Amino acid sequence: MKRFRQLVLACFVILGSLSMNAQDIHFSQFYLSPLNLNPAMTGVMNCNVRLVANYRNQWASVLKSNAYNTYSVSYDQRIPVGRYDFFGVGGTFWGDKAGEAEFATVTGKLSASYSKRMGGGRKEAHYLVVGAEGGVAQRSLDFLKLRWGAQHNGAGGFDETAATGEDNLNNDNFIFADIAAGLLWFSVFDENNSFYLGGAFHHLNRANQSFYEGEEDFLYSRFTLHAGGEFEISRKVGLVPGVIAMFQGPSFQVNSGTSLKFLLGSGRGGDQQAFHLGAWVRVSNAIESGVLTDAVILQTRFDYNQFSIGFSYDVNVSALKPASNNNGAFEFALVYKFCGNLSRGVYCPNW
Repeated sequence: MKRFRQLVLACFVILGSLSMNAQDIHFSQFYLSPLNLNPAMTGVMNCNVRLVANYRNQWASVLKSNAYNTYSVSYDQRIPVGRYDFFGVGGTFWGDKAGEAEFATVTGKLSASYSKRMGGGRKEAHYLVVGAEGGVAQRSLDFLKLRWGAQHNGAGGFDETAATGEDNLNNDNFIFADIAAGLLWFSVFDENNSFYLGGAFHHLNRANQSFYEGEEDFLYSRFTLHAGGEFEISRKVGLVPGVIAMFQGPSFQVNSGTSLKFLLGSGRGGDQQAFHLGAWVRVSNAIESGVLTDAVILQTRFDYNQFSIGFSYDVNVSALKPASNNNGAFEFALVYKFCGNLSRGVYCPNW
């Protein structure tokens, strides 16, 4: 019965992926994947160059070696314009593979932004940022590994030789263009207090995603709203709340929560260290059964000068928990910034 439950979940996941009603990739640590969150965040940092790497593994407790695997790497930098404003330029590459049939997407994009100061001074500033990105993606699927309802033998297994009636499923990979745009507002009050609010519009061109020859299945556009900040509680402790809401066709997902940031002080040579510990909740919808709480996310992060490492674990609390044993996903995130000589003080939040 356990094996059958795993097969049912695997089939549900893969067949669901064939329909573009499914959402895009997502990271629980969205705040450590800025270019995937919003192209307007390109170059928005307190340093000159930023390198980011993310990795997510999901449903390994059920799908074993066929678990979801998502990875992303990005590079961005800021370029001063005049006395207070900035250009941002960057690039992102990410890949995602799901399930036994190896449903995969690989994407490469370039992004740009412009940050315009709307008011403030050296240590206090208010900025409006506009950004855009464009690139190409490849989507692929191994048809020979798919399983269909017509192949179910009624005894908890599948007859892979049975006819499926899916003769026109022969477009096993395709390439498409993808473009997005975004806006961001942030206010920095001092080094330990800030606020930001942003929105992004992904898949503006709604590319055709059908694996069936001669058919059209256009990718839903995705709307993202996000907000957060950092607020000092005491000299050594800060509160770092955040929320992200994504809407794509009939699907939506909301992550919200907060972390406590503990400042560990300056070491030799002025080393800056901080430790974060937080909890988040992800709420989403099932098309036929309404809104559900999908996962509770436990998160930790360590900052050391220009280097940050983050780890999170999703505890599955949805209706899939009998099959998953409450195991959802784990994530790693690495960020490194090259700061150089910063003569303009603080101008943006500490992502």
